[in-house]
Amino acid sequence: MTKNVECARDPKISRRAFVGAAAATAAVAGLAGCAPAGEGEGGAPAAEEGLPVTGEDPFADAQVFYSTCPPECQHHNLKGYVKDGKLVKVESSELNDCAACARGIARAYMTNDPERLTVPLLRDGDKGTGKFKEITWDEAFDLIQEKFDDAIASDGVESICYVTGSGNFGAMHGPVATAFFAHLGGASTTVGSLCCAGTTAAITPIYGQRFLDTRNQIENSTYCIIWGNNPAISKQGYFQRFEKVVENGGKLVVIDPIYTESAAKATDHIAPWPGTDAALGLAMLNTIISEKLYDEEFLLAHTCAPCLVDKAAGAPVLLDAEDPASFAVLDTTSGEVVRHDTTGITVALTLEGTPQAEQYNTEFELIAANAAPWTTAAAEAECGVPAADIERIAREYAGAEHAMIIQNMGGFMRTENGTYATAVGAYLAAFCGQVGHIGDGVSDAGGMNEVKTGAPIPVPELDHKVPAIPRFKFGEAVLAEDPLKVNVLWSMTGSPMTQWPNTNMVREALKKIPFVVTVEHYLTSTALYSDLVLPCTGMFEMEGVLANARSHWVQLVEKAVDGPGESKSDLEIFTELARRYGFGEAFDVPMDTLISNVIEPTGVTLEELKEKKAVDVVGPDYIPYKDGEFLTPSKKAEFWVGAWKEEGFDPIATYARSEEDARNDNELAQKYPLFSVQQKTYRGVHSTFHALPWMDEVCDTEPHILMHTDDAAARGIADGDAVVVFNDRGEHRGVARVNGLIKQGVIGLQNGWWEQQGGSSSHVTNDKWKTLGGTHCCNQTLVDVKKEA
Repeated sequence: MTKNVECARDPKISRRAFVGAAAATAAVAGLAGCAPAGEGEGGAPAAEEGLPVTGEDPFADAQVFYSTCPPECQHHNLKGYVKDGKLVKVESSELNDCAACARGIARAYMTNDPERLTVPLLRDGDKGTGKFKEITWDEAFDLIQEKFDDAIASDGVESICYVTGSGNFGAMHGPVATAFFAHLGGASTTVGSLCCAGTTAAITPIYGQRFLDTRNQIENSTYCIIWGNNPAISKQGYFQRFEKVVENGGKLVVIDPIYTESAAKATDHIAPWPGTDAALGLAMLNTIISEKLYDEEFLLAHTCAPCLVDKAAGAPVLLDAEDPASFAVLDTTSGEVVRHDTTGITVALTLEGTPQAEQYNTEFELIAANAAPWTTAAAEAECGVPAADIERIAREYAGAEHAMIIQNMGGFMRTENGTYATAVGAYLAAFCGQVGHIGDGVSDAGGMNEVKTGAPIPVPELDHKVPAIPRFKFGEAVLAEDPLKVNVLWSMTGSPMTQWPNTNMVREALKKIPFVVTVEHYLTSTALYSDLVLPCTGMFEMEGVLANARSHWVQLVEKAVDGPGESKSDLEIFTELARRYGFGEAFDVPMDTLISNVIEPTGVTLEELKEKKAVDVVGPDYIPYKDGEFLTPSKKAEFWVGAWKEEGFDPIATYARSEEDARNDNELAQKYPLFSVQQKTYRGVHSTFHALPWMDEVCDTEPHILMHTDDAAARGIADGDAVVVFNDRGEHRGVARVNGLIKQGVIGLQNGWWEQQGGSSSHVTNDKWKTLGGTHCCNQTLVDVKKEA
């Protein structure tokens, strides 16, 4: 089906030799899906197959190129070696402070993998059968233009929908798609984040801006809470910094229903029921407030805790309606209501005993009122965490010298209460003064959002609003043609058939859409249901730059070799389409110009980038919200969130049990009595890298289902049995892994498996819409499990 590159596998990196070289982060015995990546000196694999074993450096005369690993993770800088026109080795470059993981090193294998797509493929059978025929690029472009024109003529340009993902955060991919479809007149896209909607909806209004990452301060922390995520897997490159916390005598607390690889390295493990994290956080906050463990000086100086909220209007009091920062406070010295940043005043944190108490509350009082029902006893009953543990971690966190909460877009926020849970983390840090200083803060897996970047190609403003399809309800929306009819779908840098919830409905949508284009390296699950599959280049096969809010570094992407066969970059594809539609001049510009457009706002010059290959734009001592200066209009942490109220929710974080909860007294909970949560694996980043046989020697080669011993015994399931996870949405198949490493009543599903490998766990995931902030509810999913018949 594909035209394979001659001698594509020779030479290749030996996965077994690579892993055998040394041990990196150790995984929990019996839990880790893939052994840790080992590196030789400088992060390089210890041995290469197909190269002579001598005392000489086999790469001494190789050409060296620099690139990066662009999916969600550490964005390590990578160094590639080319001999005889082939990329023969990739290693972690000397610019990193820690070694790249196996997924980054795998770039050498991906470049030479004979399973890579090499020519455009046109469907030649029913969708899903995998039957395609090869066509030329001219035929592909002619067909795309024909289908675009037909769609526009019948239902307007918005009937062309394009979707991108986290498969490639390079600045020449998603941004050029946005530019192209805007030039075309405004194609539609999707709304709703699968990963971090809760963080955006909470951290942005409360702290003013997100993606301000604490990673450079981790090892300075004395008390670190890893909340609902597993950085030993998802942030493997710098997990050593968390280990330093313990080595230095500090505490590492993991909050997760699974005893993860990170928990194995921690000093404490707290296992709440899925979706109850907001209640757990409010109970911690209630303990801190009732025992007066909060930092009153920080609250008064750096937050809106003392700002007044009018009881009748249900909104903060502004002394100037045109100024969103003109919050009012009570000056206890004069007894007058004055602007919060007036100098020489003594501000009241609460209004008890004052004449103003009848008309106003302070934001502090509203937070305290929402936290008050969540005594540690109440939280124990709701969250399944002992009250004594809640009290202990609340006191320890409040009293720590340097305390940090690592949220990292954790699974706990992919629930119905995810936005509130994330917000409570921000509350805790601000209430205890644990933000803006050495070794403290709230990490949301960001990088350099204080440093702006530009678009490679200007994006024209549209004179109309284009409807967007809820990503979580994509299948239903397409089938119902609401809010629009989709005639063409363009999918790139992601895989809806692997990652989007309620996959069976997504499949039906892809079958219904008349023309689906997927731009990919491999014949992925999404590509199987496409009409046209276009082969694209990857890292070390194209030029570009990575300058993304999730990385501390601006990195040059150098081209080392040609991509396999006739593969093209996303930029090349859109440039040709732009020529055909009469705006090619906007795209057909030198790469140096495009890179300069991206990095110009950062202050990094093209000459500097070419010389250094990568530039750290925040510095090793970077502290987000330094000295308590937040990026809100008031420069303070603003707890009352108007956007939440506009959506019909409480503007102060609260908690109520979710609709899909195994403890509810309803038919759904009786039918499907197990919570399920998603796990990331060593093998891939979401669905990226899952197709690589290079990972097979030491990684899971089929989906695993993590079950508690008692839950498995009740269903007659033994370790190693083939099982089916099911609910009304669909089925997910895998192999049972039975042990005590997960909370009883909860099962763990691995994220990222392709349909060809047994199917995605997203077949069963909750697709509820709309939640506060648009959070995804994949970890608020009820299922049951049975042995495979």
